[in-house]
Amino acid sequence: METGDYLIFFFRIAGSLALLIYGMKIMSEALQKMAGSQLRHVLSAMTTNRFTGMLTGTFVTCAVQSSTATTVMTVSFVNAGLLTLAQAISVIMGANIGTTLTAWIMSLGYSLDLTNFVFPAFLVGIILIYSRRYRYKGDFLFGIAFLFFSLVLLSDAGKSLDLQNNKGVIDFFGSFDVNSYFSIFIFLLIGTIITCIVQSSAAVMAITILLCSTGVLPIYLGIALVMGENIGTTLTANLAALGSNTQARRTAFAHFLFNAFGVIWVLCLFYPFVNGVCHLVGYDPATSHLSAHDLSIKLPVVLAAFHTCFNVFNTAILIWFIPQIERVACWVIKPGKKEEEEEFRLRFIQGGIMKTPELSVLEAHKEISSFAERIHRMFGMVRELLGTKDDSSFVKIFTRIEKYEGISDNMEIEIAKYLDQVSDAHLSDETKAKIRAMLREISEIESIGDSCYNIARTLKRKLNGKEDFTERQYEHLHQMFELTDDALSQMQSLFLGRKDELDANRSFNIENEINNYRDQLKSQNINDVNNHEYTYAIGTMYMDIVQECEKLGDYVVNVVEARMGTRQKEA
Repeated sequence: METGDYLIFFFRIAGSLALLIYGMKIMSEALQKMAGSQLRHVLSAMTTNRFTGMLTGTFVTCAVQSSTATTVMTVSFVNAGLLTLAQAISVIMGANIGTTLTAWIMSLGYSLDLTNFVFPAFLVGIILIYSRRYRYKGDFLFGIAFLFFSLVLLSDAGKSLDLQNNKGVIDFFGSFDVNSYFSIFIFLLIGTIITCIVQSSAAVMAITILLCSTGVLPIYLGIALVMGENIGTTLTANLAALGSNTQARRTAFAHFLFNAFGVIWVLCLFYPFVNGVCHLVGYDPATSHLSAHDLSIKLPVVLAAFHTCFNVFNTAILIWFIPQIERVACWVIKPGKKEEEEEFRLRFIQGGIMKTPELSVLEAHKEISSFAERIHRMFGMVRELLGTKDDSSFVKIFTRIEKYEGISDNMEIEIAKYLDQVSDAHLSDETKAKIRAMLREISEIESIGDSCYNIARTLKRKLNGKEDFTERQYEHLHQMFELTDDALSQMQSLFLGRKDELDANRSFNIENEINNYRDQLKSQNINDVNNHEYTYAIGTMYMDIVQECEKLGDYVVNVVEARMGTRQKEA
């Protein structure tokens, strides 16, 4: 063959792999949209122990056809405190088993002639996409059609190059001794590197199946590539998690430990283990001559069976050692010195790990909950400021409040920017409604921060003047602050999702109490100023604080309304 033919072959292979990756992405996102929030509920509810966690990870990954999506959900729950790191490790073990379904789908694509299925699937898929009611089913059908079509193209590309009769390719792979551990290690390394570069274990699996099914790549070397793909996919996740928080890095590292240990023990028993898998599917590795038809049917099944056995046996061994894996991950990945001190850092929204729009909404919700918690702490500083008489202590607390005001502005901008990026994708109507509610929530929470800062500035203005509030004014302000703090606590309980406290009426009742108390203090203030109990200037500052508390209560109610609207849609 000439150089031009090899170039055309390269582009056909690269294009087919691109189509395969795109098909997997479309199929996975469509499945997640069809499942809605049910899978997230399953993941958070069915991880009571390591075994249910493993089964849940397997089920969710089979359902969405993406171990990455399962891992992202798991990390989000760990960050939110809904799952422990140990539970997350069990879920990831299950995700490794669930992702083997992809290899079986690919082996089916190579074993059967799917050409007659692909084109009708495209036709039905596009019809469903344009009918709004079934558009997610159409996306799924389109995705799986792209996946199978890419496998057909890969198979045709291998036939066009006539790989099984290509002397150069056969001589290259034949130069490696399949009975040498050195050759196995080389191909394991190649599989790891290629997976890191391509960032798709499915693409590497497709290439491996293509080479093995044509007979040019011995099954032992093909399985070594599959083992390398298992390592490579965890390295990709670890690189993506570098910019994330400690728990995300620990979860990614635990995933690496799981697969690395599996590769090590399989290498120690490599030939007996592989021969056992081959025997299981009725293939003899010692057979030197098989028809092209037998090769194309049996070898993809051998690779899929090995991938499944590897992950099942590895999980069966390591599921008993989850506490030890957790300790190692915590020992290796320690919190950064500045991580706890750093005030402005998005805890749950991580740009590094790849995620889908449907899953991103969950992370945004957790971040908004963290935002609300931070603003509540800010109000606690304001309450502390009211009772502070010492100048140096006052300045220290005021500076912290001022810093929190800047943090509040930045968090609103960053979360809004993130939600804006998510909204650019194709979303379900339910997800669009959630994003609209979330944008309202962050705007109102930031307004609460503004009110806290305004109260602090008024107190500073009072401190710089010559007058102070009377004892009775202090009592009234403390009582108003108590009501306001109750409103913030109730708002926070809605974000935390405490079932016994999910009553929006409590927030409305507190807001009515604040309004009534404001009206009472306003009338009393006019009388007190007229009776010369304090000056008009100090009365003005006093009422400014009262009015800001009333505004703050209104903002809280707006947040609660937006949040309860979202919760009703989820129910």
